[in-house]
Amino acid sequence: MRSRNRQRRQNKPDTRDRWMITYADLITLLLIFFVIMFAMSRLDIEKYETITQSLQLTFKSGDSLLEKGNGILGTADPYTQVNPPATSGKDDEGDKSSDVKADTPAPMTERELAFREQEEELLNLMNMIQQYIKDNKLEDQIHVSDLPKGISITLSDRFLFDVGRADLKEDSAKTLAKLASLFRTLDTIVSIEGHTDSVPVGEASKFKDNWELSGARALSVLRYFIDQEDLDPAGFQYAGYADTRPTGDNDTADGRQKNRRVEITVLRQLQQ
Repeated sequence: MRSRNRQRRQNKPDTRDRWMITYADLITLLLIFFVIMFAMSRLDIEKYETITQSLQLTFKSGDSLLEKGNGILGTADPYTQVNPPATSGKDDEGDKSSDVKADTPAPMTERELAFREQEEELLNLMNMIQQYIKDNKLEDQIHVSDLPKGISITLSDRFLFDVGRADLKEDSAKTLAKLASLFRTLDTIVSIEGHTDSVPVGEASKFKDNWELSGARALSVLRYFIDQEDLDPAGFQYAGYADTRPTGDNDTADGRQKNRRVEITVLRQLQQ
């Protein structure tokens, strides 16, 4: 008797984990539901219209049942809305014109136009200065570059000044006059910066240190533009940075020579 009961228990199916089958079916249905919802949310209108038109042309009768028409056999609900007629040529032209309007960029503001005009001026300025340097063989004395802040014109101190002095050399007047003629029509700020190497000024110098020397050299260039060329003082600014912004190695003669310079930068900004 006991053996029979034991055999029945062994043959009786285990129902403890049967709930997992129902749970797995539920998860599968939810997954299918969200997949369908995702697919419907990304419906491609052009492909949808192409498919519906293809089906209508194939069966040659009835409206699209998907769009609440009468169906292919005409047995659908007669009170539902019938498909709208095919778009006419005028509507197509309207759609095309709207597409053209959408692709047309918005007109630029006055300030944007002014910035574009200034960029063209700066490009022309750079090209003219480069040509002047090439024609006069001043490549070792003057260097021009296009920086994010503006067009930078770097002049060596040997081209502008004697050692330890801030008085302009007579030979530099021709080049400075050329630059003044180019600056005259610009609607922006011209920044003049003086730089020195790290060697202290001599005891016989009238300048206390490199700060005074660098500032005096920048001021001499500014004075030339204002006093000799009669440029508007409102279009200029100047500063002296001594040896705080080197471009070369102060431990070498060539590096110190690169650091002794005056930088004239035509800034990228509009006058208010």
